[in-house]
Amino acid sequence: MTTTGPRLEQITTANLETALTVHVRPDQEHAVAPVAHSLAEAYVRPPDVAWPRLIVDGDRAVGFLMAFFDIDWNQDGTLFRSGLWRLNIAAGEQGRGYGRFAVASVAEEIRRRGGKQCYVTWHPGPDGPEGFYLGLGFRTTGETSGGQTVGVLDLT
Repeated sequence: MTTTGPRLEQITTANLETALTVHVRPDQEHAVAPVAHSLAEAYVRPPDVAWPRLIVDGDRAVGFLMAFFDIDWNQDGTLFRSGLWRLNIAAGEQGRGYGRFAVASVAEEIRRRGGKQCYVTWHPGPDGPEGFYLGLGFRTTGETSGGQTVGVLDLT
């Protein structure tokens, strides 16, 4: 039986090389870390914090996402958040709904774990993804993190 439509796959030894072939457009490389960097970050985190997944449609790898769960946002034990950490949609696959699918998938996993909000950060500016995130219902919080705009989506 063949699954139609996009799906998420856990990164394993069987699909690692495929995941590493996912690259955004050259003009977007400044705004998102490459998949290899994200996987290295996931590796050094506790297994219940980072959630890297390959986005697959049919037999094609079309993107990569990494979510975070209950991270210590202020690094002082006062505030814990969950959200979308990375989103890399392959250059030739953009504009086909895979980004929307990725955000919905992360939101659903946060809900499944009992979360009520999904956070994301993005590079500000005309070449950034602000319009994409705002179009999905995120609102800016007025905060920045590492020079990036912080957005939140209510999941209730």
